[in-house]
Amino acid sequence: MSASDKPVLEVRDLNVSYSQRDIRSTVVHGVSFSVNAGEVVALVGESGSGKTSTAQAVIGLLAENGRIESGAIVLNGEDISRWSNARLRNIRGAVVSLVPQDPGNSLNPVATIGEQVREILSIHGRISRREADRRVIELLTHVGLSEPELRAKQYPHELSGGMKQRVLIAIAIALRPALIIADEPTSALDVTVQRRILDLIDDLRRQYGTAVLLVTHDLGVAADRSDKIIVLQGGRIQEQGKTADVLAAPQSAYTRKLLSDAPSLAAAKPRAPIEPGRPAALTISNLVQDFNLPSGKTFRAVDDISFTVPRGTTHAVVGESGSGKTTTIRAIAGFQKPTGGQIRIGDFDVGSLNSKDLRQFRRKVQLVYQNPWASLDPRQTVRAIIEEPLLNFEPVAREERDRRVAAIADRVGLPTTLLSRLPHALSGGQRQRVAIARALVLEPEVVVLDEAVSALDVTVQAQILDLLAELQRDLGLTYVFVSHDLAVVRQIADTVSVLHNGRQVDYGTVEQVFSAASSDYTRELIDAIPGAKFPHADISRHAFSAGPLS
Repeated sequence: MSASDKPVLEVRDLNVSYSQRDIRSTVVHGVSFSVNAGEVVALVGESGSGKTSTAQAVIGLLAENGRIESGAIVLNGEDISRWSNARLRNIRGAVVSLVPQDPGNSLNPVATIGEQVREILSIHGRISRREADRRVIELLTHVGLSEPELRAKQYPHELSGGMKQRVLIAIAIALRPALIIADEPTSALDVTVQRRILDLIDDLRRQYGTAVLLVTHDLGVAADRSDKIIVLQGGRIQEQGKTADVLAAPQSAYTRKLLSDAPSLAAAKPRAPIEPGRPAALTISNLVQDFNLPSGKTFRAVDDISFTVPRGTTHAVVGESGSGKTTTIRAIAGFQKPTGGQIRIGDFDVGSLNSKDLRQFRRKVQLVYQNPWASLDPRQTVRAIIEEPLLNFEPVAREERDRRVAAIADRVGLPTTLLSRLPHALSGGQRQRVAIARALVLEPEVVVLDEAVSALDVTVQAQILDLLAELQRDLGLTYVFVSHDLAVVRQIADTVSVLHNGRQVDYGTVEQVFSAASSDYTRELIDAIPGAKFPHADISRHAFSAGPLS
């Protein structure tokens, strides 16, 4: 990747603070780096590392309680760190642009796509309506949106997540800024959509010579897409340098930890072969699920899916949005009756259960949801959240409930001091441990994990995956692990089903599917795993060896 000698952006000894309840705390400490034209620099770190605050300071979008304490932000040779908001508005979009993290919340829901792209053109220059309309179509075409004339007339809710992100990129590049800040631009997207969006940003960078500041917690993405990496922890730079150098020989213990925890870069964990004759905890045979549409037509969301999960193992259900994986697990959990086929868990034929039997069945199957911020009642204490299933399903004396809550909390690594707290006082990893404890307090046989680690930072994600492996080993649990992330699947699963448009396109052991996928779609998913440019990527993607079941 080419780069000129003069930096487009130079950050010098930046310090940023926030005030809360009359207490001001510094969260960015003496951060210094530069980004040259045509260069991609990745700011890498977990939540609270200071990477987003650094990026927001550069573009002048800190929260109201945040401020730059000291340091300089030099953009195209001019220090903008003390500019007023009115003055900064004149350069946003024209000189520096932002591609935000969440495409679902970053577009105006009541304005058409065309109106929102046209707005950036009108703010920064006099342009006729006809010329603006022409440029809108040109930009939507440039970012790879199909039928751009149609998309310009549509509203955000009519577009997929990947389409919305392309619209945000069109807005960001409309005035060909010198610097684009991409703040976790693909974290909410499926892996193949992620690759296409990152390819698009890379193509535009090469075409225009734009400098890119890429904010990410994903070292795999940084490994593939950046020239330089800056690793942040606690608002301080742990190390920085050329990407290849940092990844090949990380100097800080924190960077080494991030590398070891990143599922797309870590070596596949060995898993023992499943012994022949191990009883099945779950068997799905020819599952079909139809839904009636308002038009009177029928939509087939799941079409003839079959797989078996041996007791005490982990089966992954993999696919992108719309693949049918959520519909499949809802049928497994008894939330909807299958249109056709059969689901057997132990002695239960799930599709034939009446309401009374279904209640007892749900003691055997528990769910852990994707988002630990949304799946816990914010008004309940941790103790009450974990205890609730005991109150719902069986008459247990208070003393016994307290004993069981304390025991399962200890089992999932939650200190007893946290039991009296509300969810907002917990970290994301602690909240997910609460959700796991709630699912396990009834001693289920099957646990369905619906994208249960996708909302977590990489190190916390690794801790939860290790916890799940330990619980499975000690308690003999059977997991159905739903994910769009094959890198995570490779770490935790024994067997896998790959779903595409409601059909199962691959099924087998993880080793079989990764090394000899039978479908083009599965191979595309595997190829889209970030981290291909990492020195050991060929080993980490395909190395499997027999060993203890983890």
